[in-house]
Amino acid sequence: MEGVEKSAFRFWWVLWVLVICMLRSGGGLVVGQEAGDGGDVVVPAMFVFGDSLIDNGNNNDLTSFAKANYFPYGIDFNGGPTGRFSNGYTMVDEIGDQMLHGVNFASAASGILDITGRNFVGRIPFNQQIDNFENSLDRITDNSGATDVAQMLSRSIFFVGMGSNDYLNNYLMPNYPTRNEYNARKFVLAGIGMMGCIPSILAQGTTGKCSEDVNKLVLPFNANMRNMIDNLSTNLPGSKFVFIDVHNMFQDILSNARSYGFRVLNRGCCGIGRNRGQITCLPFQTPCPNRNEYLFWDAFHPTEAVNVLMGKKAFSGTPDVVYPINIQQLANI
Repeated sequence: MEGVEKSAFRFWWVLWVLVICMLRSGGGLVVGQEAGDGGDVVVPAMFVFGDSLIDNGNNNDLTSFAKANYFPYGIDFNGGPTGRFSNGYTMVDEIGDQMLHGVNFASAASGILDITGRNFVGRIPFNQQIDNFENSLDRITDNSGATDVAQMLSRSIFFVGMGSNDYLNNYLMPNYPTRNEYNARKFVLAGIGMMGCIPSILAQGTTGKCSEDVNKLVLPFNANMRNMIDNLSTNLPGSKFVFIDVHNMFQDILSNARSYGFRVLNRGCCGIGRNRGQITCLPFQTPCPNRNEYLFWDAFHPTEAVNVLMGKKAFSGTPDVVYPINIQQLANI
């Protein structure tokens, strides 16, 4: 356990630094209107940073092995394959349906650490995602003025969802530079799910059951991330932080799978080998026809049905899965 605890502490410290950098960073802004049909105040925009769980196609033009812009990915998405690692929606797509505008900087194979994902060649690490965000802000500020942009940023939501890729690579601490201070105030940070239950991990065993060793490995990460939310909320009272407990969400879905309509829990809808998790979904491979009954789309990623369910829980759920308030409540602050 000592090595695991040390690694979890490093992740906790890295995440703390990343959020501070976000508070001192700018980003691309699409200015929206202020109220929805029901008169509720909505955020001007949501800015998304992360990995393949929420990438919407940012790797498509990169020289990268981490791409999903081919059939059968997107088989249930209006318009077909877009680069999303799903048969349809990702979790942030579902959340984003409740927002006016947004910009997604996420990149498949990326991680908190710059070195993460190098075996996939091209990807956009978190540091570079922040740089892209900052460069966009510079362009918008030139057109809209710093005061208007700062006001919009203070009401926008910043969604950060990554970390699972870092567990598949070495744990290294990069140096995070300090940037100019802007006015970001609302943050949503997503934890790591039950990695021991994904088809890729199941395929490495012989029992067909979740790997408890892998699941326990990520628990300190999630616990420290939640503690970080509490510490940041105390030390930065002008800002609001929300933690999406993906682990608890997924545990609930597993425990109550049939009531949610899921019948296939231990293999991917599209893939090859044991648990359809030894090789992930290949171009033009025929996926399962009953995709809404599957938890997993491929060796690593949930189906659209799971993503939509988790997105709804994150937006309007209870504190056991989204803490201390949900995204809808955050948006209306």
